[in-house]
Amino acid sequence: MRASRLLQMLLLLQNRGKLTTTQLAAELEVAKRTIIRDVDALTEAGLPVVVHRGVRGGIELGFNYRTRLTGLSREEAEALALILTQPTPVLDALGLDAAGRSARSKLLESLPDDTRDIAMKARELIRFVPQRAPRGDERLLALTKAVRQRRKIRIHANTKKPRTIHPIALVFGPDGWALLDEKAPDAPIPLKKCGDVNISALQF
Repeated sequence: MRASRLLQMLLLLQNRGKLTTTQLAAELEVAKRTIIRDVDALTEAGLPVVVHRGVRGGIELGFNYRTRLTGLSREEAEALALILTQPTPVLDALGLDAAGRSARSKLLESLPDDTRDIAMKARELIRFVPQRAPRGDERLLALTKAVRQRRKIRIHANTKKPRTIHPIALVFGPDGWALLDEKAPDAPIPLKKCGDVNISALQF
């Protein structure tokens, strides 16, 4: 358990840079004193962990230290392989299928040789038949681009009472896709109730 946590801490520091004890404790779901002990353990193991004191202090890795993704158990490697090989019709619907395939390939290649071998074998033992994404809402690709670029959207555009929203997210749930408006994030707007949609060139 501790070895897994130490590895996760190492990856957090590597990928996010300097983090405070409080931030690490929240991410790893442990007490701050546990983080301090874990930092001592990493230092004793010879890893270049640097601790900065004071108001702007924090913990970071020195000397541009980088590590590959290691420490996965056999079951974790097999689970990761299955996660990466599942059909992803949602990515296809959002126009990100090619990017998803590329990311999966790069992630598998980033694994150490022995872990990658386990993952590749798991892909052969449990297979998924490729699926064609069901025909979705024709507005979805444009809305995805608008959300990613933070562009204003006008819904019910061709009615007497159009509404301008500031979309901060697309949410997929049991009832399909919905938009989250920055000004009312707790009230998702079902896409099927948005009517005609007009995407502004203006960002917010």
